[in-house]
Amino acid sequence: MAGVAALTDAARVRALNDAFRRSLTGGRVVVTVGVAALPETTHAAVLSAVRAFDRFDPTDDSHGEQDFGAVAAAGMRCFWKIDCYDHDLSFAPPDPADPTVTTPILTVMPVEEY
Repeated sequence: MAGVAALTDAARVRALNDAFRRSLTGGRVVVTVGVAALPETTHAAVLSAVRAFDRFDPTDDSHGEQDFGAVAAAGMRCFWKIDCYDHDLSFAPPDPADPTVTTPILTVMPVEEY
């Protein structure tokens, strides 16, 4: 029975991650120095590519939570990653599948900064 609960939790986390990544609302977006230094149009193109990303595979998404990807936009290759924290941004949330106790953080960085 625990496997069913874990699958359900992963599906709920996946849905929350997708909604946040597509809208960039309901959490925090952090960009590294390399993305922040980009011209505004390139910066916007990178975030647009992150929002549109839909090529998840088991290699990069082993838990099925759709929390990591690599994008290319305006000649720039970037990684993005969603991590879940409690609302104080101090610890992992007690239940990452529960948006009432979870703040997702999306970090975007050039692959060279990984």
